[in-house]
Amino acid sequence: MADSDSLPKVEHEKDSDILVIEDISDAISALQSTVDEKKLLWKIDLHVVPWLSLLYLLSFMDRGSIGNAKLYGLEKDIGITDKQYLIGLTVFFFPYAFIEPISNVFLRRLQPSIYLSSMMLVWGLVMTCHGLITNYGGLITVRFLLGVTEGGLYAGVVFYISSWYKRSEMGTRIAIFFSGATVAGAFSGLLAAAISNMDGIGGKTGWQWIFILEGLATILVAIASFWIIQDFPTTAKFLTEKERTFVVHRLQQDTKLSANGKESFRMKYVLQSLTDWQTWIGCARFIYNRSDGPLYAFSLFTPSVINQVRFKATEANLLSVPVYAWACLVTCAVGVLADRVGARGYINCFFFGIGLVGYIILIVSRTPALSYFAVYLAASSVIHSSNSASWVACNVEGSYKRAVILATVIGFGNMNGVVTSNIYRARDTPWYRLGHGIVLAYIAIGFLSSLLYHILLKRENARRDRGERDEIIDGIDNKQAHERNGRYASVEEARIAKGDRWSGFRYTL
Repeated sequence: MADSDSLPKVEHEKDSDILVIEDISDAISALQSTVDEKKLLWKIDLHVVPWLSLLYLLSFMDRGSIGNAKLYGLEKDIGITDKQYLIGLTVFFFPYAFIEPISNVFLRRLQPSIYLSSMMLVWGLVMTCHGLITNYGGLITVRFLLGVTEGGLYAGVVFYISSWYKRSEMGTRIAIFFSGATVAGAFSGLLAAAISNMDGIGGKTGWQWIFILEGLATILVAIASFWIIQDFPTTAKFLTEKERTFVVHRLQQDTKLSANGKESFRMKYVLQSLTDWQTWIGCARFIYNRSDGPLYAFSLFTPSVINQVRFKATEANLLSVPVYAWACLVTCAVGVLADRVGARGYINCFFFGIGLVGYIILIVSRTPALSYFAVYLAASSVIHSSNSASWVACNVEGSYKRAVILATVIGFGNMNGVVTSNIYRARDTPWYRLGHGIVLAYIAIGFLSSLLYHILLKRENARRDRGERDEIIDGIDNKQAHERNGRYASVEEARIAKGDRWSGFRYTL
């Protein structure tokens, strides 16, 4: 029976804090006789994914509950115009987007159990304060602070999940985590309809109780999170020593050599992230933000859109429930499908295509039932941004580089909330042609950019297959190797130094 003493030799690479495994495959084989991989994955899933999904559910519900509160007299009670309401939505996104890159660096350096829980505790307090505002200044203040305190959660959790799972496993887990957003949409509609009946209790209106009770729920979950959220695989308390070793080795076999947690922060990782073509061409300005913009428009205005096509406030909130339930099923199905077939680019294009049909119907329809049907098509399209996040995470190696790229990509995506929170104007009711038209343009660009990103990745993989990216490795005779690709003492040194730019790394298409 194998034990830790029988594992392949582990030694430190010269001038590096990263452990080099002489033969990772042998390490995994040595442990497989004592570790059941399927049971281990299930164990990790139970300890990591459900609670993170709850966090995101509360996060998405808290930021979007203002859309429900609006239906119950928020604007009238605090004396604001529709334009001021839209500004209140907009101000949330500036700090929310810009805080994400630096937040992910801190998450990597600190314990997730402490960092994520503290973040959640503070935003719960801010959310509760939403129920105490009495004027426009108060609205702007609490929305800005909510952006500051919630910023970094989504990008941080996507990075955190990528630190636990292989590339072929991330899509399902990120989709389940992201489904918290869809459940939040359904649950917030039900919850708002129920809480609105508390109107007048304690001298507070129904919309105030929506904010207060949801904020208090967030605070309670945040306190529990200090003990429930696990840290990275190398220190996870729910795993045995052999299980921790096995998890690290299987991630390293999947080209994640940084999985051992020994990678020290260096500014070069940030610079690599900011100069990587994937950050700017493939992801931030083309892929993620084109699915994120419609997502925020959808989540913030779905109750209002349904309400304006001749459904009352409570009916609109209740009718949004099955829409989000459908979106939840689609999100999880996309995650499983993407992990099994690996064609994340084609999946993106397919669902963007569905979105194009949905929003064209919303623009031309003048029938409430047909518009309501189109909302389901729209939900199928805009809610699949978890696939885009998984696509990015799969194609970046190096823990700090992955942390910064994910945060930058998602941060730029979140900046689209600045635009999409202002496109559904009161004067455009009941059919919101302008808003639907802008979202349609976002989706069209998303379709084309997903296709472009897929082509660029495929072209780069082909270059590596032809040997055009081969490094010079001391002691190995390779006529295709070139000095411009770097010179290294060993293959392992090249893998660690170059990450996803290593010639043996293949991008997920």
